[in-house]
Amino acid sequence: MEKNKILVQRAAIIGSGTDDLTNMFLSLSLSSIIIDLGISNTQAGSISTITNFGMLLGGLIFGYLADRYGTLKLFKITLLLFSLATASMFFATNMTTIYALRFLAGIGTGGEYGIAISLLAKVTPASKMGKMSAYNGVAGMVGNILAALFASIILPLLGWNYLFLLGLLPLLIVAWVHFKVTDEVLEQSLETPFEVNRNEEKPSYKELFKTPQLTRQTLGLMFMAVVQIGGYFGLMNWLPQIMQQNLGLSVSGSSLWMIATILGMSLGMIVFGRTLDNFGPRISYGVFLLASASAVFLFALVKNEFAMLLGGAMVGFFVNGMFAGYGAIVSKLYPKHIHSMANNLVINVGRAVGGFSSIIIGFLMDISNVTTVMAYLSLTYLASFVVMMTIKGFAKEHYQEITGNVKI
Repeated sequence: MEKNKILVQRAAIIGSGTDDLTNMFLSLSLSSIIIDLGISNTQAGSISTITNFGMLLGGLIFGYLADRYGTLKLFKITLLLFSLATASMFFATNMTTIYALRFLAGIGTGGEYGIAISLLAKVTPASKMGKMSAYNGVAGMVGNILAALFASIILPLLGWNYLFLLGLLPLLIVAWVHFKVTDEVLEQSLETPFEVNRNEEKPSYKELFKTPQLTRQTLGLMFMAVVQIGGYFGLMNWLPQIMQQNLGLSVSGSSLWMIATILGMSLGMIVFGRTLDNFGPRISYGVFLLASASAVFLFALVKNEFAMLLGGAMVGFFVNGMFAGYGAIVSKLYPKHIHSMANNLVINVGRAVGGFSSIIIGFLMDISNVTTVMAYLSLTYLASFVVMMTIKGFAKEHYQEITGNVKI
């Protein structure tokens, strides 16, 4: 049985890694697409916006289908969808085609996240879900690094179309899951029988808002996810450019900053996951949110390259380390038969709304300076801290009741 659990966990984590791998291709090839197709920066930016809205739609649709008809089956379908849509970018020669394919890829990606977390929750004890969710997040960071390596080789030699052909890689995961991880394997890994299409527990999004307390909890988590994703986009999309302008860094210098930040993010996820398992969500999120608010504001004071690298790692550690907790805490605060829906709704609303953070930061840079941008990001983390404190499910007593062995 233990071997079966490991199979399911590996499938979910590797699948999430390929999700980030293929999505990063767009960011890395965007400048090449602008030059090749002769489009404006506004048109280029809208590609990401359309992708994010596809994620929201895919999260809503596939979250319901997975909870209704089986997580494993829908997991394979979402991998198949974003893999084929990404690889089809090889044939794209105009913006209409790119918009359509990125929207389809977004639908698959948005659906995959919550299903992968639901699979993990089915085979992982509640007291260890923070650690497992952290591994899932780190897999995404590994996907980003691999995407950068692939891009550095393929873009100069073959062009952006060929980079997207690597979107076929997740099909290997689909084949592996299909033959190695079956419904029977998943059922053997569970303490209770694995059932789908249970008439007595038909999933519904209404369950996320059934009571005033649940409504506050769901809206609160969605707000926290918006801040989480907004901060991430702000860091990865704008800070390299800010550092180049303020410190006169070369592209290679900003790439070093990116590597340091990603390493900080990965370490932050691992530490946060273990902190969540040991001390509960209120303490974990409280410390990381307040530290994030301080770290991003202090980052505006960076004046040399060493401080930039160290500051980038520290900011990444706190700001993105918290991402590891959402899958774990959502899976604990909602019934199992709506895990996929709950996870997809929270994170994909965060993606769709938080994605506008790049536009806000660009506007603030146009009318003000870096200090204003950092103050804005800092205030969003403080607002998230206030909202987090109002969520009853984050309380020590409630969390102990769910996990049973939390160390306080």
